[in-house]
Amino acid sequence: METANAGEIREQVAEILEELVQAAGLRPGRVVVFGVSTSEVAGARIGTGGAEQIAAELFAGIDEVRRKYGFDVAFQCCEHLNRSLVVERAVLERLGLTEVAAVPVAKAGGSMAAVAYRSLFEPCLAESIEAHAGLDIGETLVGMHLRRVAVPFRPTLRYVGKARVNAAWTRPKLIGGERAVYALPKNGDSRLCD
Repeated sequence: METANAGEIREQVAEILEELVQAAGLRPGRVVVFGVSTSEVAGARIGTGGAEQIAAELFAGIDEVRRKYGFDVAFQCCEHLNRSLVVERAVLERLGLTEVAAVPVAKAGGSMAAVAYRSLFEPCLAESIEAHAGLDIGETLVGMHLRRVAVPFRPTLRYVGKARVNAAWTRPKLIGGERAVYALPKNGDSRLCD
């Protein structure tokens, strides 16, 4: 199976993530959820050929961008761990997330979650999260971990290796009716209601 080499995979994910950061306005305190099928990146069917070497390259590209912008990361486990998420303990505590007990490995959690668990400073598993943005490599369905309202994002690069990429960022719900205003006027007039 022909696939991108390790350096290309790292560069591809970093390029896509850079675009998502700009579109979503990601900054410190924001969370990006990642769903990854390393099998799909290698050109195989999801769940059939996980590769921790590919996961390590993906993690390196993601971590490079994370360090640059300061956002937090969450890595979705596979269905064998009920789609729980690998996060830093500080993120779990700051957001008041529910911790669950398991250590992801390639065959139960997935290669990406296993690598993330071994690579983060103080990893733990969260049952769920409401992330500000998501990057899905290999169509693993991360939507269940996004805040409402999700805005689909189509990066310039649509593949990492052989895996199709989907992404989204979120925005607050717009409330109100025809009289609602969603930004202050540029002229400085703050009299919005009589």
